[in-house]
Amino acid sequence: MAAKVSTIQRGGSRFYVNSETKEKVPGVTSVVGMLPKPFLVFWAAKMTAEAAVDNLSAVESIARHDRAGAVDYLKGAHRRYTKLRAGIGSDAHDLFERLIRGEYVPRRLHPDLQPYADNFREFLDVVQPELIRAEDVAWSDTHKYAGSFDALLRIKDADGSPVTVLADWKTSKATYPDVALQMAAYGFADKLIDPDGNEEPMPHIDAAAVLHVTPEQWAFKPVRFDAEVFGHFLTLRKTFDWDREVSKTVLGKPFAVGGSAGMVTGTQRRGR
Repeated sequence: MAAKVSTIQRGGSRFYVNSETKEKVPGVTSVVGMLPKPFLVFWAAKMTAEAAVDNLSAVESIARHDRAGAVDYLKGAHRRYTKLRAGIGSDAHDLFERLIRGEYVPRRLHPDLQPYADNFREFLDVVQPELIRAEDVAWSDTHKYAGSFDALLRIKDADGSPVTVLADWKTSKATYPDVALQMAAYGFADKLIDPDGNEEPMPHIDAAAVLHVTPEQWAFKPVRFDAEVFGHFLTLRKTFDWDREVSKTVLGKPFAVGGSAGMVTGTQRRGR
Protein backbone atom coordinates (compact mmCIF):
# COMPACT_ATOMS: atom_id res chain seq x y z
CA MET A 1 0.00 0.00 0.00
CA ALA A 2 1.32 3.45 -0.95
CA ALA A 3 2.24 5.70 1.98
CA LYS A 4 1.36 9.36 1.53
CA VAL A 5 3.57 12.11 2.87
CA SER A 6 2.33 15.03 4.95
CA THR A 7 4.08 18.01 6.54
CA ILE A 8 4.03 19.45 10.04
CA GLN A 9 5.61 22.46 11.72
CA ARG A 10 7.63 21.97 14.90
CA GLY A 11 9.71 24.64 16.58
CA GLY A 12 9.75 26.82 13.48
CA SER A 13 10.91 24.00 11.20
CA ARG A 14 9.02 21.92 8.67
CA PHE A 15 9.07 18.14 8.88
CA TYR A 16 7.86 15.54 6.37
CA VAL A 17 5.99 12.55 7.82
CA ASN A 18 5.44 9.12 6.26
CA SER A 19 1.77 8.28 6.93
CA GLU A 20 2.47 4.54 7.27
CA THR A 21 5.72 4.35 9.22
CA LYS A 22 5.25 7.73 10.98
CA GLU A 23 8.90 8.48 10.24
CA LYS A 24 9.57 12.22 10.54
CA VAL A 25 12.44 13.92 8.72
CA PRO A 26 13.32 17.62 8.40
CA GLY A 27 12.49 19.56 5.26
CA VAL A 28 15.19 20.72 2.88
CA THR A 29 14.44 24.42 3.37
CA SER A 30 14.61 24.03 7.16
CA VAL A 31 18.01 22.36 6.84
CA VAL A 32 19.28 25.10 4.50
CA GLY A 33 17.96 27.56 7.08
CA MET A 34 20.88 26.53 9.30
CA LEU A 35 23.10 28.79 7.19
CA PRO A 36 24.08 31.94 9.11
CA LYS A 37 22.33 35.02 7.73
CA PRO A 38 23.83 38.06 9.47
CA PHE A 39 22.45 40.36 6.76
CA LEU A 40 18.93 39.67 8.03
CA VAL A 41 19.64 41.72 11.16
CA PHE A 42 20.49 44.80 9.07
CA TRP A 43 17.56 44.16 6.72
CA ALA A 44 15.10 43.93 9.62
CA ALA A 45 16.55 47.13 11.12
CA LYS A 46 16.15 48.88 7.76
CA MET A 47 12.52 47.76 7.48
CA THR A 48 11.83 49.08 10.99
CA ALA A 49 13.47 52.42 10.23
CA GLU A 50 11.56 52.78 6.96
CA ALA A 51 8.26 51.97 8.70
CA ALA A 52 8.98 54.67 11.27
CA VAL A 53 9.93 57.34 8.71
CA ASP A 54 7.15 56.50 6.25
CA ASN A 55 4.49 56.50 8.98
CA LEU A 56 5.94 59.11 11.31
CA SER A 57 2.69 60.91 12.19
CA ALA A 58 0.76 57.69 12.75
CA VAL A 59 3.50 56.17 14.90
CA GLU A 60 3.77 59.34 16.95
CA SER A 61 0.01 59.38 17.48
CA ILE A 62 -0.06 55.75 18.58
CA ALA A 63 2.94 56.24 20.88
CA ARG A 64 1.21 59.06 22.79
CA HIS A 65 -1.51 56.68 23.97
CA ASP A 66 0.10 53.25 23.61
CA ARG A 67 3.89 53.15 23.68
CA ALA A 68 3.99 49.35 23.64
CA GLY A 69 1.61 49.27 20.67
CA ALA A 70 3.83 51.65 18.69
CA VAL A 71 6.89 49.52 19.49
CA ASP A 72 5.06 46.36 18.40
CA TYR A 73 3.99 48.01 15.14
CA LEU A 74 7.55 49.01 14.28
CA LYS A 75 9.27 45.78 15.30
CA GLY A 76 6.74 43.81 13.22
CA ALA A 77 7.53 45.71 10.00
CA HIS A 78 9.81 43.01 8.57
CA ARG A 79 7.33 40.25 9.45
CA ARG A 80 4.48 42.05 7.67
CA TYR A 81 6.60 42.50 4.56
CA THR A 82 7.70 38.84 4.62
CA LYS A 83 4.10 37.66 5.01
CA LEU A 84 2.95 39.82 2.10
CA ARG A 85 5.76 38.60 -0.18
CA ALA A 86 5.16 34.98 0.87
CA GLY A 87 1.49 35.29 -0.07
CA ILE A 88 2.30 36.65 -3.53
CA GLY A 89 5.01 34.02 -4.00
CA SER A 90 2.66 31.19 -3.02
CA ASP A 91 -0.06 32.40 -5.40
CA ALA A 92 2.50 32.77 -8.20
CA HIS A 93 3.82 29.25 -7.61
CA ASP A 94 0.27 27.93 -7.83
CA LEU A 95 -0.13 29.69 -11.19
CA PHE A 96 3.19 28.33 -12.45
CA GLU A 97 2.22 24.76 -11.57
CA ARG A 98 -1.11 25.10 -13.37
CA LEU A 99 0.56 26.61 -16.43
CA ILE A 100 3.36 24.02 -16.63
CA ARG A 101 0.73 21.26 -16.38
CA GLY A 102 -1.25 22.81 -19.22
CA GLU A 103 -4.26 23.59 -17.05
CA TYR A 104 -6.56 26.48 -17.85
CA VAL A 105 -5.52 29.81 -16.33
CA PRO A 106 -7.53 32.95 -17.21
CA ARG A 107 -5.70 35.53 -19.29
CA ARG A 108 -6.88 38.31 -16.98
CA LEU A 109 -5.74 37.96 -13.38
CA HIS A 110 -5.35 40.12 -10.29
CA PRO A 111 -2.91 42.98 -11.07
CA ASP A 112 -0.43 41.65 -8.49
CA LEU A 113 -0.23 38.29 -10.29
CA GLN A 114 -0.70 39.28 -13.94
CA PRO A 115 2.97 40.10 -14.69
CA TYR A 116 4.16 36.83 -13.10
CA ALA A 117 1.76 34.80 -15.26
CA ASP A 118 2.70 36.76 -18.41
CA ASN A 119 6.42 36.20 -17.83
CA PHE A 120 5.97 32.52 -17.05
CA ARG A 121 3.96 32.07 -20.26
CA GLU A 122 6.79 33.71 -22.17
CA PHE A 123 9.27 31.30 -20.55
CA LEU A 124 7.11 28.37 -21.73
CA ASP A 125 6.99 29.78 -25.27
CA VAL A 126 10.72 30.42 -25.49
CA VAL A 127 12.16 27.35 -23.72
CA GLN A 128 9.41 24.85 -24.65
CA PRO A 129 10.00 22.60 -21.61
CA GLU A 130 8.42 19.16 -21.39
CA LEU A 131 7.08 18.42 -17.92
CA ILE A 132 8.19 15.11 -16.40
CA ARG A 133 6.99 15.66 -12.81
CA ALA A 134 5.89 18.57 -10.65
CA GLU A 135 5.52 19.18 -6.91
CA ASP A 136 6.58 15.68 -5.87
CA VAL A 137 8.53 14.91 -2.71
CA ALA A 138 12.22 14.00 -2.88
CA TRP A 139 12.97 11.71 0.09
CA SER A 140 16.36 10.58 1.38
CA ASP A 141 16.38 7.37 3.43
CA THR A 142 20.17 7.55 3.57
CA HIS A 143 20.48 11.02 5.10
CA LYS A 144 16.99 11.49 6.59
CA TYR A 145 15.50 14.58 4.92
CA ALA A 146 12.79 15.38 2.40
CA GLY A 147 11.51 18.27 0.35
CA SER A 148 9.05 19.24 -2.36
CA PHE A 149 10.62 20.38 -5.62
CA ASP A 150 8.89 22.52 -8.22
CA ALA A 151 9.48 20.59 -11.44
CA LEU A 152 11.49 18.01 -13.31
CA LEU A 153 11.71 19.10 -16.95
CA ARG A 154 13.07 17.89 -20.24
CA ILE A 155 14.53 20.66 -22.36
CA LYS A 156 16.86 20.84 -25.35
CA ASP A 157 20.43 22.03 -24.98
CA ALA A 158 22.28 24.21 -27.48
CA ASP A 159 22.87 21.17 -29.70
CA GLY A 160 19.21 20.17 -29.63
CA SER A 161 19.82 17.14 -27.39
CA PRO A 162 17.28 16.38 -24.63
CA VAL A 163 18.43 17.24 -21.09
CA THR A 164 16.67 16.36 -17.83
CA VAL A 165 16.66 19.43 -15.58
CA LEU A 166 15.57 19.82 -11.98
CA ALA A 167 13.92 23.24 -11.84
CA ASP A 168 12.96 25.63 -9.07
CA TRP A 169 10.75 28.73 -9.38
CA LYS A 170 11.81 31.87 -7.50
CA THR A 171 9.82 35.11 -7.22
CA SER A 172 12.11 36.94 -4.78
CA LYS A 173 13.94 40.15 -5.67
CA ALA A 174 17.09 38.18 -6.47
CA THR A 175 18.40 34.62 -6.63
CA TYR A 176 20.84 33.51 -3.94
CA PRO A 177 23.58 30.84 -3.78
CA ASP A 178 21.71 28.69 -1.26
CA VAL A 179 19.35 27.59 -4.06
CA ALA A 180 22.19 25.27 -5.13
CA LEU A 181 22.01 23.55 -1.74
CA GLN A 182 18.27 23.02 -2.21
CA MET A 183 18.67 21.60 -5.70
CA ALA A 184 21.50 19.27 -4.67
CA ALA A 185 19.40 17.96 -1.77
CA TYR A 186 16.48 17.18 -4.07
CA GLY A 187 18.58 15.67 -6.84
CA PHE A 188 20.73 13.48 -4.57
CA ALA A 189 17.73 12.10 -2.65
CA ASP A 190 16.98 8.37 -2.90
CA LYS A 191 13.44 8.44 -4.24
CA LEU A 192 10.44 10.41 -5.42
CA ILE A 193 7.03 10.18 -3.79
CA ASP A 194 3.93 11.47 -5.59
CA PRO A 195 0.82 12.91 -3.87
CA ASP A 196 -0.78 9.43 -3.80
CA GLY A 197 2.22 7.96 -1.97
CA ASN A 198 3.64 6.04 -4.94
CA GLU A 199 7.42 5.78 -4.84
CA GLU A 200 10.10 5.38 -7.48
CA PRO A 201 13.91 5.76 -7.43
CA MET A 202 15.26 9.21 -8.19
CA PRO A 203 15.82 9.33 -11.95
CA HIS A 204 19.04 10.51 -13.54
CA ILE A 205 19.28 14.29 -13.56
CA ASP A 206 21.58 16.07 -15.99
CA ALA A 207 21.43 19.57 -14.57
CA ALA A 208 19.63 21.99 -12.28
CA ALA A 209 18.25 25.45 -13.00
CA VAL A 210 16.31 28.20 -11.30
CA LEU A 211 13.62 30.17 -13.08
CA HIS A 212 13.65 33.65 -11.56
CA VAL A 213 10.37 35.43 -12.29
CA THR A 214 9.67 39.01 -11.24
CA PRO A 215 6.95 41.43 -12.41
CA GLU A 216 9.50 42.95 -14.81
CA GLN A 217 11.29 39.95 -16.34
CA TRP A 218 12.26 36.28 -16.18
CA ALA A 219 15.58 34.46 -16.38
CA PHE A 220 16.30 30.73 -16.56
CA LYS A 221 19.68 30.28 -14.85
CA PRO A 222 21.83 27.15 -14.52
CA VAL A 223 22.63 26.09 -10.95
CA ARG A 224 25.73 24.15 -9.99
CA PHE A 225 24.68 20.58 -9.26
CA ASP A 226 27.39 18.23 -7.99
CA ALA A 227 28.65 16.13 -5.09
CA GLU A 228 30.65 18.97 -3.54
CA VAL A 229 27.58 21.19 -3.19
CA PHE A 230 25.63 18.23 -1.81
CA GLY A 231 28.40 17.71 0.74
CA HIS A 232 27.84 21.21 2.05
CA PHE A 233 24.14 20.47 2.39
CA LEU A 234 24.96 17.36 4.42
CA THR A 235 27.06 19.50 6.76
CA LEU A 236 23.99 21.64 7.39
CA ARG A 237 21.97 18.46 7.92
CA LYS A 238 24.32 17.59 10.80
CA THR A 239 24.05 21.16 12.08
CA PHE A 240 20.27 20.78 12.12
CA ASP A 241 20.57 17.73 14.39
CA TRP A 242 22.98 19.64 16.63
CA ASP A 243 20.59 22.59 16.90
CA ARG A 244 17.42 20.58 17.44
CA GLU A 245 18.67 17.61 19.45
CA VAL A 246 22.33 17.20 20.39
CA SER A 247 22.84 20.71 21.80
CA LYS A 248 20.15 20.00 24.39
CA THR A 249 22.15 17.08 25.81
CA VAL A 250 25.63 18.51 26.27
CA LEU A 251 25.26 20.42 29.57
CA GLY A 252 24.79 18.33 32.69
CA LYS A 253 23.83 19.10 36.25
CA PRO A 254 26.47 21.05 38.21
CA PHE A 255 28.95 19.09 40.34
CA ALA A 256 28.64 21.75 43.01
CA VAL A 257 26.59 24.89 43.59
CA GLY A 258 27.39 28.02 45.57
CA GLY A 259 26.17 31.56 45.79
CA SER A 260 27.10 35.03 46.86
CA ALA A 261 23.76 36.83 46.70
CA GLY A 262 24.19 38.16 50.21
CA MET A 263 27.87 39.00 49.89
CA VAL A 264 29.03 42.61 49.46
CA THR A 265 32.38 42.97 47.71
CA GLY A 266 34.98 45.61 48.38
CA THR A 267 34.30 47.18 45.00
CA GLN A 268 30.61 47.48 45.87
CA ARG A 269 31.41 49.09 49.25
CA ARG A 270 33.74 51.63 47.69
CA GLY A 271 31.08 52.52 45.14
CA ARG A 272 28.56 53.48 47.83
